[in-house]
Amino acid sequence: MGRRNLMTGTSLASRLGGLAVAAALGAATIMPAAAADDTIKVGVLHSLSGTMAISETTLKDVMEMLVAEQNKKGGLLGKQLEAVVVDPASDWPLFAEKARELIEVQKVDAVFGCWTSVSRKSVLPVFEELNSILFYPVQYEGEESSRNIFYTGAAPNQQAIPAVDYLMENEGVERWVLAGTDYVYPRTTNKILEAYLKSHGVAEEDIMINYTPFGHSDWQTIVADIKKFGSAGKKTAVVSTINGDANVPFYKELGNQGIKAEDIPVVAFSVGEEELAGIDTAPLVGHLAAWNYFQSVEAPANAEFIQAWHDFTKNADRVTNDPMEAHYIGFNMWVKAVEKAGTTDPDAVIDALVGVAVPNLTGGYSAMMPNHHITKPVLIGEIQEDGQFFTVWQTPGLVAGDAWSNYLPDSKVLISDWREPLSCGNFNTETGKCGGKGS
Repeated sequence: MGRRNLMTGTSLASRLGGLAVAAALGAATIMPAAAADDTIKVGVLHSLSGTMAISETTLKDVMEMLVAEQNKKGGLLGKQLEAVVVDPASDWPLFAEKARELIEVQKVDAVFGCWTSVSRKSVLPVFEELNSILFYPVQYEGEESSRNIFYTGAAPNQQAIPAVDYLMENEGVERWVLAGTDYVYPRTTNKILEAYLKSHGVAEEDIMINYTPFGHSDWQTIVADIKKFGSAGKKTAVVSTINGDANVPFYKELGNQGIKAEDIPVVAFSVGEEELAGIDTAPLVGHLAAWNYFQSVEAPANAEFIQAWHDFTKNADRVTNDPMEAHYIGFNMWVKAVEKAGTTDPDAVIDALVGVAVPNLTGGYSAMMPNHHITKPVLIGEIQEDGQFFTVWQTPGLVAGDAWSNYLPDSKVLISDWREPLSCGNFNTETGKCGGKGS
């Protein structure tokens, strides 16, 4: 693929992270509940151990930084903030237990957490039952809108669809490998992508779909199958929804079998600067990722954020990434909504959040939409030798996240609007009825 000039399009996101996770920072100690009267508690629900620690530990760290910075500004509503950190350990049912602990025992006023969709779906009923607030910072499959969840990561129309458009229009891709980890996000995203590709004339035999378990390490056969699939005389690309530490042996095996980016490019949705840090990037150079932010973005707000991050971690080598920016946006939206409402009461804050706009790190403002998704730019980045991304494509403006896909028959008739009088996450425009809570 090689280094290329910046191109603009109509919708895409690029923001990727590094690999060597700073697990050394560990989990913060949970403060006693007696401190609740003196502080406003912020829950942090991210895996600090297990297969997802490679991605989630840095999100715990950035939340601690954001809380510390807000306290330097005088706190919130005249009180200091306190980060309450728990470790759900990449164990999906444990996410629900830890969420309940944060809300019922620790009495947090909002929670920032989860990475995988299965972890989010595990905690969703807890947040709805206890009427608390979750800010979810990671790209996901859509097909959900809960009154109690604010989705600050990308929906498919802010990442997956634009990535496919880029590969079609700029790389001439005709055959598609949809490779993912075996859980809800990859399966639903690939269901959307398969429908989207077929709507654009791609034949079924030109789509290969493969799923592997979390932590999968033996990629020899699968990569051989990808290589064979790509040898049919049509330009082939891999759209990767592989999550967590399985990415390391996957890219290594691509290199082992001589699959180069110019032959079969991989565009990843879960590989960023954090996943790339500390590994040999030679096999990955030229491959792509789609995000809404990259550390390499040149903007004053980003330079300030990176400097604050390095100062906080006391490590100039620590990278930033897209989900970190999503927490930056979500946290500042929550602070602004609490100030607007004059209280941390969940109902008041939930209502106040819609319409709130705060600076993002790419030089603009992101706004919270009535469907509890935000507006974001979309970028495509090419992996460089230093583990950073060179932006090769980006949208000319912001893209509003869709809760429900236009490419699935049961979803294209649904809209989400949590404002009164609709106050519905899955309103059917054909029947004129709300389908329930919306999740």
